[in-house]
Order: sequence, then structure tokens, then C-alpha cells
Amino acid sequence: MNKPLKDITRRDALTVGAALTGGALVVGCSPADLMSIGAKKDFGAFGPFVKIAPDGWVTVVSKHIEFGQGNHAGLAAIVAEELGADWAKVRVEQAPANAKVYANSMMGVQGTGGSSAIPNSWTQLRTAGASARAMLVQAAANRWNAPVAEVTVQDGVVRHAASNRQAGFGELLEDAAKVAPPQSPALKAPKTFTLIGTDRVRRKDSQAKSDGTARFTSDVRLENMLVAMVAHPPRFGAKVSSFDGAAARKVPGVVDVFQIPSGVAVVANNTWAARQGRDALKVTWDEAKAEKRGSEEITALFRDIAAGRTTPEKTTWAAFDTKGDAARAAGGTAALETTYDFPYLAHAAMEPMDCVAIVNGNRCKLIHGSQSPTLDQMNAAKIVLNVPGAIEVETLFAGGSFGRRTTFQSDYVVEAVHIAKKVGKGRPVKLVWTREDDMQAGYYRPIVHHAVRITTDADGYPATWRHRVVTQSIMKGSPMGEPKLDETAVEGTKGSPYLRATPVVDAQLITPDVGVPVLWWRSVGATHTAFVMEHTIDQLARKAGKDPVEYRRALYVKAGANRHLAALNLAAEKAGWTTPPPAGWTRGVAVHESFGSVVAQVAEVQMVDGEPRVGRVVTAIDCGIAISPNQVAAQMEGGTCYGLSAALYGAITLKDGRVEQGNFDGYRVLRNSEAPTVETHIVPSPNPPSGVGEPGTPVIAAAVANALLAMNGQPTTALPFVKTV
Repeated sequence: MNKPLKDITRRDALTVGAALTGGALVVGCSPADLMSIGAKKDFGAFGPFVKIAPDGWVTVVSKHIEFGQGNHAGLAAIVAEELGADWAKVRVEQAPANAKVYANSMMGVQGTGGSSAIPNSWTQLRTAGASARAMLVQAAANRWNAPVAEVTVQDGVVRHAASNRQAGFGELLEDAAKVAPPQSPALKAPKTFTLIGTDRVRRKDSQAKSDGTARFTSDVRLENMLVAMVAHPPRFGAKVSSFDGAAARKVPGVVDVFQIPSGVAVVANNTWAARQGRDALKVTWDEAKAEKRGSEEITALFRDIAAGRTTPEKTTWAAFDTKGDAARAAGGTAALETTYDFPYLAHAAMEPMDCVAIVNGNRCKLIHGSQSPTLDQMNAAKIVLNVPGAIEVETLFAGGSFGRRTTFQSDYVVEAVHIAKKVGKGRPVKLVWTREDDMQAGYYRPIVHHAVRITTDADGYPATWRHRVVTQSIMKGSPMGEPKLDETAVEGTKGSPYLRATPVVDAQLITPDVGVPVLWWRSVGATHTAFVMEHTIDQLARKAGKDPVEYRRALYVKAGANRHLAALNLAAEKAGWTTPPPAGWTRGVAVHESFGSVVAQVAEVQMVDGEPRVGRVVTAIDCGIAISPNQVAAQMEGGTCYGLSAALYGAITLKDGRVEQGNFDGYRVLRNSEAPTVETHIVPSPNPPSGVGEPGTPVIAAAVANALLAMNGQPTTALPFVKTV
């Protein structure tokens, strides 16, 4: 976010406090205090992240949601390593909503995103585990009258070898609870790790998700609970003009029909009745302020803006990378002048949006897969007129998100709260979105247009680089203030080693307003910047008559991009880049840094019935210390398939402002039979962990495009590769 809560001024805090409490200023509070007023703060002897039971079981409290990415295992392993716990007796519990205690240090609010779960928790959880270990060691030393330095902890057992005494964690609990937690406990040297970095670190949620005991929002069954669905407008920005709910009320099981800010809600005793009731509604929509343009019109507008043929209102070009005499970038003979177009993309998580809300007066409880409990608290608090910390959030597992479950407005959560408030009396209401709701009334990766013009030196390397990016701003409407430059739109281009290696750079962004809601989508800006930068580099290498790997190596050396170079070298080596590919296949390479990690991929591609088919993908990643190599590999596999699915087929299209796709019949996704074999190799590193959940997604599209370029000499200027509409 543009302005982390920890950096908000006192005036900002007062303003937020006034907004969230209906005008009553809350003074004397830090922003984190403000967001946590009313939150529970009863933690045990070992603090808010570690619980130890009398039977020796260790519970790690996770401030981050688990929605398929496997972060609970990594977070638990950090604590278990420093604590010296028995990994077989470690479990994970979801933290309650409390921004002061459980804030994401990279965001300033409690939330999961930006591939930050492990990086932002690394030092915090190491310290929590080490502190608990120190307390247990001190308790044992006191009991045995032994020097602290001689007491060790391993696999849940505290030992004093000299006296041949030992005790389990549970036996020492009472005494350890009396020991004051150290402020700065000694952390283990990474070279002494016995758990982190091993294949012993496996997911803790696999069993529950396999046997059906894992709890998702759809599993919630509460006494007297109602189910609700909402009729949303067919065009974004439209409002309810009038509605006739008579037919809906006649559907057996329908309890009530009423208007809420986002549409018309149908409340029923079960999901089927709610859906049937919604289908029976007659709604007249006021479309005076609705977005009525199609996606082709929006793309054409963006092209015109980039080419200087038109200028949007209320926004101007903003430089995001400038070096040397920028005017030179517009002159000279261009070695490459090209454009790239990217469509709207749906998140298409396997579990559509849903939320259980309970409202009784100004008290509110939310039960769902909350990706950002703090934002959900803030937005719910405005509706029930309470302070954010008083909004209870029970975070469950979620069936994917890719960014969709956290918006500045908490859109579907707010719907649930409005409905539950109308129902009232503390009666639970489960809001359910269908797949069609999710695909047609949700948020999208925005349409993006890039225009690139490059001149080269005598050796064929970039001498000037002119770059224009046109897209909607994801950060527009941020409650913490909108930035002057939306970094999410240019991350991966801004600061690129290719631009660092180019003497003259003129790179600018403009973010025109469009009435389609947009949001971060797995790997955010890198979804398009990785493609543009990497496919551009391959075209330049081809024009210079140089091998794409060697061409990149030269640029990385010039830019001092040592991590990029190491990842590229490892991927090229493991892929056998210098040897011919299998008959009928071509190879493409791409390298990109996102969320602190560098990923290099070599993809082997062939054409099957006129469509690209990817067989083998060799991946090298520098993600710092790899807590769970197995999980890193899983994320590279999943991220690659997710990115490949979008690159091959992904496109949300609008016609006259209406989304044309409603389900997976129109929004084609990668089939199991089309999934490539992904090999993952981790670059050894002593650095703290960096992101893993998203960096595997953006690289594959460029690697495939570069393989196709090698195959037929034709560049790719628009995605998806396969046009389905």
C-alpha cells in the first residue's frame, strides 16, 4: 500500500478514527492501536505466536491465511527450528484479527499478499521461537542447577548432557511460564538449521483437506442460518432503479428480498431457494453512469493514448524511469519499435466469494477466508458503527484467491454485513456468489498497453529505451491515500537490469479512468511487464544475431545483476541450453525478478493443432533461504501452470460494457493434459527468504513467446496466444 499504517501521521490517525467511529474522534492512539480497539489480547506465557500444551504439542499462531499456497508449513517451520520442537508435534492455528499484534510488517495492516507471508514473518517468528526456547532452557537450568550454556533443546526435548537429565516441553511449562521472556534472544546460525531447508518441511493442512475435515466458508453450518445471493447490475457502475420481488418471494424457502447498495439481496433458508428467488427477480437498472464500452474500445483508446493521438482527462504521464537525455529516446533509427496488448483477466479461484456475517446491534462477526482482516474490519465497522477492533473475524481456509479476496472496499464482505444487518437479531447469514457472479461482477487484472521504442549501439545492445505504459490504476481508491505513481503498474519494468544497462531511458506511465473494477492478480504488474521486457530482449538478441542467453548475460554483467545472472546460468545449465532440443520442439528463455525473488525459466514448446503446447519447463529461483524446498517447487509448478493458463487462453472481454464470459466454458483454463513438466532448481543463498507464491507466474508467458519466436521468427504482440472468442 502507498502509506503503511505505521507511517500515518497523527492527523491521519484522527481522520481515520473519525471516519470509522461515525465522527467521534479517537485520540491518544497509534494507528495500530486504533485498528485494534476492542480486539482480544489474552496471550499465553510465550506470546502471541507460540502456544505449548502440557502434552508437548506446539501450536504456531499464523497471522497469514492459508488459501492453498502452503505458507502455514513454512511459518510453523520457522518457529519449530528456533524452538527446537518436534516437527511431528507442531500444528498451526489461525490468528484472530488484531492489527497491532498481527500486522504484516510490509503492509502495516493484518493481511496476506505480495508473496510476503514468509519474508515479513522471518525475523518475527524466529524471535518468537528463540524466546520460547530460552524460557524453557532457563526453567530447566534452574530446576537442575545447571549452567544455561550446557542445556540444549532438540526435537521437543530439553537436555543437560553432563548430568544425563532431560525433560519434555510439557514438563517444564509451569516453570518456564515464570521466566521473563528475553527481549533479544539469541538466534541460531543458519548453518546449524536441522529443519529449515530440508524436505521434512511438508504441509500441515494436507490431511485435513484430504479427509474433508478442513473448514471452508461453504462448510459453515450455524443454527438458524440463512443463505443470501445478490443480483448485481449487468454493467459496472449501474445502480438499482427499481425492482419487483413478488415472484421471488413466492419461491419456497425465500425469507426476504431487499435492496442493498450493490444490488438486490434475496435471503432464503438454503442456497437453492436463494438462487431460484434471485432468478425470479425483476430489476430495472439505472445505467446513467455505467461503463458501456467494450474491451476492444478500451484497448483502442489505450493505443491512441500511448501514440499521442488523444489525451485522457484528469490524469497525466508520470515518469517511472528516466536516465540521460530523454529526448534522444524519441530520435534516431529504431532497431525495434513495437507494442503489446494484454486483456482483462479473472482470478477464477476454485472457491467463489462467500462470507458468513452475524450482526447484532453494533456487534459484528465475520466467518470466511479473510485475506485482509484489517480491511474487512474497517469496512464492516462503518456499516455497524463500531470501532474496527470490535469486529470479530474468524479466518478459515479459502479455496484460492490470487489477490481477489482483498479489496479496498471489502466488496463481498460488505454485502454480507449489509444483509446481516438488515436481517438483524444476531441471525447468521451466509452470502454465496456463484461462479458467474465471480466472473461477471468481480474484479480483474486490468487491460494494459505497452509501447516500446529502442535504438541500439554498434554491438546490438540498447542505447536508448523509450517506454510507455497505459493501464488503469489498481491503487485508485486506496484508503491510505492514492500514490502519485502506481508502482503496481510498472513493477518489473522500473529498475529492470535492462534499463540499468541502457544509457538513455525515457519510461512513463499514464492511468486513465475506466469504469471496470480492477485489482491485483497473482504477480500483479509482473503479469505484463515480465512479458514485455523478456520478449523485447529476445527480439533485440535476434536482430543482433546473438544467442538469447549470451545476450542477457552481457546485459546482466553491465547492470551488476548478479542474482539474475546466477538464476539464468542455473536454468540454462539444467535445461541443456547449448544442446539441441528434442525433435519438433524449440526452447525459449525468460528471467524476471518479482517480490524479491529472481526466476529464470527455459520452456520447450511445440505446435499441436495450431496451438502452442509446452512440454518441459526448467526453472531456477533465487528466493533467499528456502525454508521448504518441496513447497518452493510446488509453488513454481502451480505458478507456472496458472501463468501458462492465462497466457494461452485467459481473456475477459466486454461487449457494450457487459462481461461475455460467465464460467469456464467461456473462460478456458489449462487442462491437466496440457500441464507441462516443471523442474525446479533453487539457487543457494544465505539471504533472508523472499517471495515464492507469485514469482513463478509471470515468467512462463515470455519463455513460450520466445520459443515461438525461435520457431517461426514471429514476435507475439498480444496475449492470449490462443484466441477463444
